[in-house]
Amino acid sequence: MIIDFLKELLEKALNDLGLSGEKINLEHPADFSYGDYSTNIALQLFGPISHGNRPDVLGKKRLFRMERYRPNLEEIKNPRELAEKIVKRLQSENLKFVEKIEVAGAGFINFYLSPKFFAESLKEIITENENFGKNKTLEGKKIMVEYTDPNPFKPFHIGHLMSNAIGESISRMIETSGAKMIRACWQGDVGLHVAKAIWGMQEKVKSQKLKVEDATIKEWGYAYVLGAEKYETDESAKKEITTLNKIIFEKSDKDINEMYDSGRQVSLEHFEEIYKKLGTHFDHYFFEGTEGREGIKIVEENLKKGVFEKSDGAVVFKGENYGLHTRVFINSAGLPTYETKELGLNQAKFKTEKDLDKSIIITGNEQNDYFKVLLRVLEIIFPEIGKRTIHIGHGMLQFASGKMSSRKGNVVTGEALIKQVEELVGEKIKSREFNATETEKIKEAVAIGAIKYSVLRQSIGGNIIYDFEKSISFEGDSGPYLQYSYARAVSVLRKAGGETEGKKLKVESVEKPGELERMLYRFPEIVERSANEYEPHYVVTYLTELASAFNSFYANNLILEAGEDTSYRLALVKSFTIVMRNGLNILAIPVLEQM
Repeated sequence: MIIDFLKELLEKALNDLGLSGEKINLEHPADFSYGDYSTNIALQLFGPISHGNRPDVLGKKRLFRMERYRPNLEEIKNPRELAEKIVKRLQSENLKFVEKIEVAGAGFINFYLSPKFFAESLKEIITENENFGKNKTLEGKKIMVEYTDPNPFKPFHIGHLMSNAIGESISRMIETSGAKMIRACWQGDVGLHVAKAIWGMQEKVKSQKLKVEDATIKEWGYAYVLGAEKYETDESAKKEITTLNKIIFEKSDKDINEMYDSGRQVSLEHFEEIYKKLGTHFDHYFFEGTEGREGIKIVEENLKKGVFEKSDGAVVFKGENYGLHTRVFINSAGLPTYETKELGLNQAKFKTEKDLDKSIIITGNEQNDYFKVLLRVLEIIFPEIGKRTIHIGHGMLQFASGKMSSRKGNVVTGEALIKQVEELVGEKIKSREFNATETEKIKEAVAIGAIKYSVLRQSIGGNIIYDFEKSISFEGDSGPYLQYSYARAVSVLRKAGGETEGKKLKVESVEKPGELERMLYRFPEIVERSANEYEPHYVVTYLTELASAFNSFYANNLILEAGEDTSYRLALVKSFTIVMRNGLNILAIPVLEQM
């Protein structure tokens, strides 16, 4: 990438001046008039120089290097003069694709790339096509990402939808960076929520003469809501559900086992339908009822070693000893809590996938404190697993009425949200000439794009207030805007026909590259940064700005009837479609050829 070339130039120039060792930051100026890259390295360095190279300001190694050049540097009065000295040294090098370097303001160094560079970058995009944006920073690494994690017998709610959007995008960014990606889903198929659903279904079978084997996912949802409500309001029902929970976990009743198996299967099949719609697949499914049971053995073994201790009939981890808080791992009824099941899960991950370099867990940030304790326990019991496991907590997806709760029965399910957005999209496109099949495809793809964009457009940790109307806008800052911009560009290429084949396109340097050219080449570095920081919003922001640059170009330039400029402009459009498609694929937002 050109950014690496510029950093090498700067490192050499600084080394020549005895200023090596400082981290070099190159940023894209918000205003193109200030160049394509800018660095504040002179401002960073001037402080140490102006302090007389004091040892408490500089490392010893750098101090030694700078002392050799002190006579030349001490006469520098301000950062701008230092920047000018650095630029002078840079200009003695072979600048290749750099047209000019300027000092600006208090001491910023701005780099302007040459027209030839932009022409070459278009050729590179067209040649690499679907591979443009990929890098090898994680080549040879094996990384597992666990996300979505819906629980059988409970609704697939909007929190699962949010986790899925974030987890799938992070997984794709990691894949794009060359790692072997393992997708995992951890599902609670035992626990109190299951007992509530089974109890509710028993009541429905009695009152409605419903056959369990005929119960749909919707009926299981109603059963769960009934059980959850009665658990809170009816003491007798609460005792029955508590007893039922133990029976389910121990698998000690044949009839209940059959009801459980039926409900579990219906839930899992329903989840698969949603995954397909969201463009997700999983390599491994882990379950609390299987891998989670192994956690009991782990706790029992480490109770003897003093990692855990008994307290009021339960087994706990005293987190206060580590600046955290106490958590129960085996409750007073002798049943494992989520914490214990997680120990079994994390052990299973590293047994299932040998030589796993990293395990990433994505959940709502309401579990952040819980994971601090869990990861500390992992570090004590399984040091290698602990140091290779990280947790990423995301915010909540909210509406005007606030966070929804499935326990109260007013949950907004993932598929209900998708359906509602699909209906809004349907109204928006009803005047367009699509057949019924095309309309349904577009409605679903645009709805998925709208929701995912809304989730991924900001840093992962913050809450999101979902705005239905803004989310389906075709005019900016939305998923449909990106999809529509891509479809518009594809339409231009479709009209051009065979002229858009790579070999026929002539990409020559233009005298003054525009905003679109100056945006396209940046894609690989955006992807690399997003993957390094596990932050999809960098890709979202970039694609939104890129779409704006394309639409401005489209509105202000002839393309198919531009005479001798036609071939270059078609190359520009083609490059845009490649970058936009690759970017949307990383975000797992559906790509549409027409809208």
